[in-house]
Amino acid sequence: MSTEGVAVETVLDAMRFRHACKVFDGTRKIPDSQFDAILESGRLSPSSYGFEPWKFLLVQNMGLRDKLRVVTWGAQKSLPTASHFVIILARTAKSMRYDADYIWHMMRDVHHLPEAHLERREGLVKNFQESDFHLLESDRLLFEWSARQTYIALGNMMTAAALLGIDSCPIEGFPMDAVNGILRDDFHVDTEQMRVSCMVAFGYRSEPQPAKSRQPLSAIFQRFD
Repeated sequence: MSTEGVAVETVLDAMRFRHACKVFDGTRKIPDSQFDAILESGRLSPSSYGFEPWKFLLVQNMGLRDKLRVVTWGAQKSLPTASHFVIILARTAKSMRYDADYIWHMMRDVHHLPEAHLERREGLVKNFQESDFHLLESDRLLFEWSARQTYIALGNMMTAAALLGIDSCPIEGFPMDAVNGILRDDFHVDTEQMRVSCMVAFGYRSEPQPAKSRQPLSAIFQRFD
């Protein structure tokens, strides 16, 4: 990538273009190369300690979408019309405790830490989880830590889509227990290890969208020089 990067207006135009698209043009499909770039933007996203506590399920099977639609009230219009529909999973406490097999797999097999450094890194993660963020007080806190990180990937995927002129809609409108049951029974997800965090639909808008309504920068930004 050039050290000059992209033009400021290119970035801002993409952010102005992006909106929560509820209904897509069901006749238009995202080219594979562009959707691969959206997925790659999720894969390359940052995460705490680089542990990547996520998984992306692409749901193109309309039968499975119909099952999700029964319980996913926030995607009643996007599930039938989106070009691509993604469920983002977050790892549970069983995977994300400092001493979990998954954490050691990431440190040893993905980060390639020397054996002599593994126990020290485990101690750093333990201190962070136990003392800094108090995450070991409940399994729910560890899952929510994972889920917060999936939103970094979600945001990057939607921004990448907007830069490509592709619409998206983040979705939280669903009962978690019901969706996790569908994931377990129909997607064969081990819900002891991973559970739904959020969903996101991608495609092309079917009608023009109004201008964004946002607070002014002065209302949400403070500067300390």
